[in-house]
Order: sequence, then C-alpha cells, then structure tokens
Amino acid sequence: MLFKTVVSTLLLVTLACGGVGAFLSHQIAGALYEERQNQFQSEATAGLISAKENFRTTAATDREGTERLVSNTLSLLEGQGADARRLYLLTPLPDQEQNLFVSQTLGEGITAGSIPLALSESVSSINVNEDLDTIHWSPLALSHGEPGLAFGTKVTLPPDSAEYALYLIYDLSSMQHTLDDIHRIMWIAGGLLMVIIGTIAWLVTKAGVGAVGDAAAVSEKLANGELQERMVVKGEDDVARLAASFNRMAATLQDQITQLAQLSRMQQVFVSDVSHELRTPLTTVRMAAEVLYDARDGFDPISKRSTELLYHQVERFQALLADLLEISRFDAGAASPDLEPTDIFTVVRDVIDATEPLALNIGSEITVVSKEVSCMVDADPRRIERIIRNLVVNALEHGEGQPIEIAIGSNVDAVAVAVRDHGIGMTDDEASRVFDRFWRADPARARTTGGSGLGLSIAVEDALLHGGLLQAWGRPGDGACFRLTLPRRHGVPFSDFPVPLSPYDGASGTRALAAPAPVTQEMNDEG
Repeated sequence: MLFKTVVSTLLLVTLACGGVGAFLSHQIAGALYEERQNQFQSEATAGLISAKENFRTTAATDREGTERLVSNTLSLLEGQGADARRLYLLTPLPDQEQNLFVSQTLGEGITAGSIPLALSESVSSINVNEDLDTIHWSPLALSHGEPGLAFGTKVTLPPDSAEYALYLIYDLSSMQHTLDDIHRIMWIAGGLLMVIIGTIAWLVTKAGVGAVGDAAAVSEKLANGELQERMVVKGEDDVARLAASFNRMAATLQDQITQLAQLSRMQQVFVSDVSHELRTPLTTVRMAAEVLYDARDGFDPISKRSTELLYHQVERFQALLADLLEISRFDAGAASPDLEPTDIFTVVRDVIDATEPLALNIGSEITVVSKEVSCMVDADPRRIERIIRNLVVNALEHGEGQPIEIAIGSNVDAVAVAVRDHGIGMTDDEASRVFDRFWRADPARARTTGGSGLGLSIAVEDALLHGGLLQAWGRPGDGACFRLTLPRRHGVPFSDFPVPLSPYDGASGTRALAAPAPVTQEMNDEG
C-alpha cells in the first residue's frame, strides 16, 4: 500500500510537472522569439533599405568601383546589430546571366542553397522600381542545424542596373542556447521537485498508511483471540489519537468479552452445580414416588391419579437434570467421544428394540430402508445410539401413527442415517430452529412421553463431536426428515451425503424413500 501510494503520487506529479513545463517552455520560447523577431525585422529593414539606396545612387561605372561599393556597403551591413550575429549574402537571381561585374558575395558559411525556396521566389518577384521598401523574411536552418532568420530584398548594381538578391541573416544560436539553458534548469528543478515530493509523500503515507496497517494487524490478532494486543502510540498528532482511540476500543472490547466469558462460566457452573445438588433430593423424592406408585391400587381414585402424576413428573425431572448435566459438559468443553469401529445397523436395531413399546403404543410401523447390510464408522456407540433414539422417538411422537422409515446409506467418506415420519411436519423456519434449546414448534401441544426439550440440542452436540452434521427438513402435513451424517474416519472431512434429506427428488415429487430395500425390519401392533 505504501509503495503503491508513493508511485501513484509520483506519476501524478510527473504528469503535472510535464504539463506545466511544456506550457512554460512554449510561452517563454514564443515570447522570446516574437520579441527578437520584431527587433531583427526593424534592424534588417533599415539596413537593407539603406544598402539598396546606396546601390541605386552610386556613381561607380566600372567593375573595380562596383566591387568596392559592394564591399563597403556589406561590411557596414554586417556590423550592425549587437544581440545576434549577422551574416549577409549577395547573389544573382536564379535566372540572371552570369557575365556580371559581381558574381556572389558570401558571409560566413552562407550559400544560396541555404536560402528557403519560398523566400528566394518572393525576393525574385519584387519590382525594384516600385517596391522600394519591400522586405521579405523567413526562418531557416544554418550550418550545424542552428536556427536563423533571413530577411531579403532585390537590389540593382551599376553600371547596367543588374538585379541581385540581398539577404541579411541573423544567427539565433545564442537565443537557442538560452532556451536550452532554461530547459535544463527546468529539468533539474523538476527532478529535485520529484525527489522532494516523493520524500514528502513517502513520509506522509508512511505516517497514515503505516498506522492503518498497524491497526489492521492488531485487529487480526484481536480477532484471533489475542485480546492483550495494542497499537503503539507515538506523538500527539491525529495518528496518535487514532491509535489511542483504537487501544481504548480494544480495552473496552476485552473487558466486555472477559465479562461475558465470566458470566458464561458462572452460568455453566451454576447449571452444573444446581443439577448436581438437585440429584440427591430428587433421588429421595423418586424413591418415595416409586413406593407410592407401587401402592397406588390401594388408594382412592383421586390419590391414585395424583400418585401416577407425581411418578411420571419425577421421571421427567430426572431426565431433565441428566440432560442439563450433559449440556453443561458440552458448554464446558469437557465432552469427548470414545471412538471405536461401530456398525450403524447394530446401533439402529438396538434403538428399534428400545423404542418398541412406544411404537406399539402409538401404532407406528418402523422400516429400515437400505441397500447395504453393514456400515462401519469410527464413532462412540453410546452417543450415536442417543442421537438415533432421539430422532426415532421424535418421529414416533409427531408421526401420528403413520409409518416411520429409517434410511441408511454410505459412500467412500461418509455414513448417513435419515429418520422420516409422515406426521404433522414443520415449516422451513421451524426446521431452522428445531435444534434450539427448549424450543417447541407448538408450545400448547402436550408431550406424549415427557421430553426435556434438550434432546435435539444434545444430539447436535454429539454429532459435532464426531465431526458430523445433523440436519432437518419438514413440510406441514407431509411429515419431517432428520439426517445424521458422520465421517467414516474421524477427522476426515466429507462433501457428499449418501442419503437425501428431502424425501422428494427435485420438483418431480418422486419419493426417494418409497421402495424398501433388502434389509427390512418392521414393527406393528401385532409385534
């Protein structure tokens, strides 16, 4: 982030400096050229007109006199002007005959080929008798590529008034050197500005982004549970105030989390202690209730009914205490499975045998549906049996006497058991909350067997201890399905589920558990 910010700043500064430098360079060069061009034009016009007048009014009549006149006049012309070196060129016109008194008079390094064609043609078109003050000019390149300005006019030389082109040329190399020096200074200033701005950007970005990076690092440590981590506070600027505020926030969060953890531990200890303390008096009460229950036939009808209610409610109370103790062990992290190779079919058959009286009383038929005869898995048999028994009992309670189907399936990584009933069912919202502690879909509905309201919550914790997953599906009026999925090898994750959770295959409505498989065990009213 620091490098990216500094580089971005330097790129923007480079673009800005380049644009400003180009504008300044153009403005300086334009102003300097325009000023000198006006100055040189004024000087050249005066010099060329003066030379033209000298040639026109001379009294020379022979070659020697003409050459002396030309030499003196051009020497005076070359000597004028102090801001730039001036050169001259007196040359016959392109279509002029060569039998003249003066052929070509050159300044330093100047030839007729150096004159631009457009300027040469313009000078040739001048009428000597009418355009007495006409001067044409044009930029040109001197030897070695140096810039210059050429001013030209047409003159006549005696004795036969032969026409010549006279050029006065200004060497602008000194002005170009001045511009080069200005450009060089601008490049040096731009480079120094880049270094200064880059340093400032690095320092400022480091102060800002560095603090953000430190805050991010400390936040990650806080998220990982290292609540003692704090930012380093340096100075009294805004960054320091940010670090101090962040530290105060972290300290407040640590205090709140610590308080919540203490409250949670106190709650767990309270539930555990109360459950343990209630077991002793509850055992005494149960013994007394059993004595009264055994002697209930000798009581009057009201006392007999009261004795039966007392006996059953004491049983529910004892089951509730047992579940509370189990939940407290989960909350304290003290629960651990005793893993061993376990056959799921054996566990399911044991559960069916244990719930046979309830199934006979309700009138539901339990069917095992599977294409296999054995499914081995690393599991704690006691806890897995408790999960399946809870699912079967719930299915019997809410199945309204309809058949109960237990589907068993496996693949390379997982083993699954699904318990399906055809009773009252439940909505999607109820299915998402069915594993909450003490939650009931219909609080007004009376319990058949007197559950504690913690069975499914304990079942979920047992499944998680094995690295498995317990899920629920339901539809009002069409029953519910609970699926337990366990990894074949403890600690090895799974991604596919061997048994479907919903009893319907997509939108077609085809029942996935419709056909019993070879392994089938049925329980009905006749046993």
